[in-house]
Amino acid sequence: MNNNRIDPNTLGELESKVVTIKRVTKVVKGGRNMKFTALVVVGDKNGHVGFGLGKSLEIPEAIRKGEEAAKKNMITVPRNDANSIPYTTKGVHGSAQILLMTAAEGTGIIAGGPARTVLELAGVQNIRTKSLSSNNKNNVVAATVKGLKGLCTPEEIARKRGKTVAEILG
Repeated sequence: MNNNRIDPNTLGELESKVVTIKRVTKVVKGGRNMKFTALVVVGDKNGHVGFGLGKSLEIPEAIRKGEEAAKKNMITVPRNDANSIPYTTKGVHGSAQILLMTAAEGTGIIAGGPARTVLELAGVQNIRTKSLSSNNKNNVVAATVKGLKGLCTPEEIARKRGKTVAEILG
């Protein structure tokens, strides 16, 4: 697994998308305290993506904090020649499970809202996904990123097994 974190300063132009903004309320003795949480996904559309959650009293500040958190949690996504993932995998976070299936050239991104955002910003162009359980946006985004994080390139798999890439790919 490619668990190495990426320094966002070494990457090119990063693009960010806000997946969801929620107003949360805490009831205290003097009344209600309102805050906002923003779920933000950041990527360079070239194999690097991350997500973060920002919380603040104002929406723009929550988005800014979410972007900073996302830049700290960037991962590398291995892609094959068809700009898809190398093999089918499953990402799990909490009760959310998402199945990420490789696809042929020209398929496009077949995914629901939160997973689509992550895959677009990661630069994956041909993939099929299926959300198997939860539809909580925070958990679906986290499950998608965990699924992508667990992928290895054929070269890494061949090196671990002590074989050649041709033997692995058949």
